[in-house]
Amino acid sequence: MAAMIHYALKASILLMVFALGLSARPRDLTYVIRRPGLLARSVFSIDILVPLATAVMISIFPLDPPVKIALIALSVSPIPPLLPKKAAKASGDGSYGIGLLLVVALLAIVVVPISASVLGDVFGRNAHFSYSAVAMIIAENVLAPIAAGMLLGQFAEGFAERIAKPIARFAPIVLLLAVAPLLYKAGPAMLALVGDGTLAAIVAFILVGLAAGHMLGGPRQSHRTVLAIASSSRHPGIAIAIAGANFEHAKRATVVILLYMIVNIVVAVPYRMWRKHAFGDEEDVTEMASTPARLAPGK
Repeated sequence: MAAMIHYALKASILLMVFALGLSARPRDLTYVIRRPGLLARSVFSIDILVPLATAVMISIFPLDPPVKIALIALSVSPIPPLLPKKAAKASGDGSYGIGLLLVVALLAIVVVPISASVLGDVFGRNAHFSYSAVAMIIAENVLAPIAAGMLLGQFAEGFAERIAKPIARFAPIVLLLAVAPLLYKAGPAMLALVGDGTLAAIVAFILVGLAAGHMLGGPRQSHRTVLAIASSSRHPGIAIAIAGANFEHAKRATVVILLYMIVNIVVAVPYRMWRKHAFGDEEDVTEMASTPARLAPGK
């Protein structure tokens, strides 16, 4: 059963990114790189500001060690592969979401091992997470499936368009079926965390990410929305791997990370709805009216 859950989780992620690649184009992948100002703000928000704010938060509040480990591990993990789909629904700016996923995923090969070492210093342990291990995770879960999808879209565009939507709809079902047994098993342990300050700490972590991304997204409203969602969303698989490879209390930290997955959905929903209803039409008009300006570097 554990093996089946593991493979189902992996399959769902691969399908999500493959479906993303089917509709992605080369210009989407370079969207962030062609805008240095946006790139710098995005990396600062995701890889620097949120981890720093998390470190300050766990130093101030009297949290249990497993909770501190989980929050720090989450803060240094890259954004999940399903982010672009969420971002596109919230803002309509799919190119930024796809480009941001690729940039942050590649940076994670360097950032995650360094951050894991810093994490060890914070907790007085010799923590490590090898560059090759992160590179393998990124290659398997992001680079390979998105490249396969883009190649199919390049050479069989009609077929790719026909299968993209069914695959995108099927992948979350597989993910739900895989995650449900884990959540059921960890349910009592998660409920036990609700009254001891853990839930409040997780909510604060998510709100910090939303606020950081919103403020640093720049003048364009859709960029603010995407970066806010990206800064508050973290890859639970890598966070669990960091916690499990280096620290005791790994099982309790895993429960905290699973609880984060649920709370993140709940907390982020009002923000995404607000952005979609308040600025959706405005962003569509901006897309049509200011194409030359959007192509300028740094915008």
